[in-house]
Amino acid sequence: MSNTYGDWLRAQRETAGLTQQQLADMAIMTRSHISHIEGGRRVPSREDARRLDRALGTGDVLSSFLPRQDDVAVADYFGAAQHLEQQAVVIREFALSFVPGILQTERYARAVLGMGYPPLSEAECDRAVVARLDRARILDDPKSPVVWALLDESLLWRPIGGPEIMAEQLRHITALVESGRIRAHIIPFSLGYHPLLENMLTLMWFEDQPPVAYSEGLRMGRLHDSPAVVEALQGRYALALSDALPLRKSLALLKATAKGFEEHD
Repeated sequence: MSNTYGDWLRAQRETAGLTQQQLADMAIMTRSHISHIEGGRRVPSREDARRLDRALGTGDVLSSFLPRQDDVAVADYFGAAQHLEQQAVVIREFALSFVPGILQTERYARAVLGMGYPPLSEAECDRAVVARLDRARILDDPKSPVVWALLDESLLWRPIGGPEIMAEQLRHITALVESGRIRAHIIPFSLGYHPLLENMLTLMWFEDQPPVAYSEGLRMGRLHDSPAVVEALQGRYALALSDALPLRKSLALLKATAKGFEEHD
């Protein structure tokens, strides 16, 4: 997403001689919220933009020219969750069929996106792959967000794109775990039923707003912000995590599976 909007807001704030905290106080927002908007990591709500316009005396500029997300090649139902993903300080993923988007390699992502129906054109697939890899840039920061990945064992054995691509993907997750950037735990086949077996789930926590959850099924996704629903989904995640393999055993399984694909190839 272009940061012209955030740059313009920063310029108006500095012209007014205001710090981020002073503007936040005037607009009834938080300093970190202002920082995210100026940094291009968040698009304000229409009401937030109106309050910023009033605080800065900019008429209706900020509320009339809110950035659009049309240039981001993600599914319509994922747009809001993708935006929040970039702001989260803690992300906990559960994946049943595919590796979570922020952990995907380029070739794995291309294999997943290229198998959709109706099929994407080559240009559309390229845009979607770039968008997915751009999401993964949140892992470039060595500390934030804190990421835990809870993976059903079934996805380890599904050779998306073939053995070579699958081995590369599992090695990528292994490297992230070994570097300490993420934690990954595998829910083994032997467990049978577990509380997250129905679909994928992402839990997100933030500096300045309540946690949310995002669940996704076949061509549909839903963002949950009801405290009761989010708490229930957090409970399901905690139960499933308690039955998962410990970190070292999960890492050993990732390595063994990757090796198996390499030998098969």
